[in-house]
Amino acid sequence: MLINVDLLPAFLLASLALGITPGADMTFVAAQSLSGGRLAGWAATAGVVAGMLVHSTLAALGLAALVAAEPLAFEVIRYAGAAYLVFIAVQMIRHPPVLGRAEGSESTNLVRAFRQGLLTNLLNPKVIVFILAFLPQFVDPALGHVGVQIFVLGIIFGIPGSTALVFVALAGGHIGAAFRAHPFAAKAIGWISGTLIGGLAIGLLVAHRKAA
Repeated sequence: MLINVDLLPAFLLASLALGITPGADMTFVAAQSLSGGRLAGWAATAGVVAGMLVHSTLAALGLAALVAAEPLAFEVIRYAGAAYLVFIAVQMIRHPPVLGRAEGSESTNLVRAFRQGLLTNLLNPKVIVFILAFLPQFVDPALGHVGVQIFVLGIIFGIPGSTALVFVALAGGHIGAAFRAHPFAAKAIGWISGTLIGGLAIGLLVAHRKAA
């Protein structure tokens, strides 16, 4: 076995509890689906999942530990992530959702949502620290292949959260669609979505200050 089956039940319960707990990824997907519809929310979810796979791979290779241990690298990622979220928030406010879209623009919007979900997850230093703190607790060195164990645990960990994000995107898409046809409501959705994303940016900075 690649992982300790005795530790697996506790890991699955912890992953489920953390996966359904509202957090940065859930807020981001909700904002995307409110603004762009459920498909945009699902594309953002796919981007978040891809980001988690990258983080798990880096953790398995030991590279993430180096980033977390180096204060300057950690700070660069933290501020870059906050700046990117602010950029997304401003774009949502400046360009509120509309009911009709130009032909051929849907695929472009989905690619954009995927890219934003990916970069938002990759530029969140809290994800790096969390993976380093959480996954190793369920690694059994006696089984060997510690890197492989971390990678497999990272994949398993992402399943409950990804499932929750799919339903969040579905709900957000329905809510957004109910109001998107009205100009004033569309602007309100843009402001709400932008505020949610902007709040994530502030959260990245404030949370770190409280922890310091």
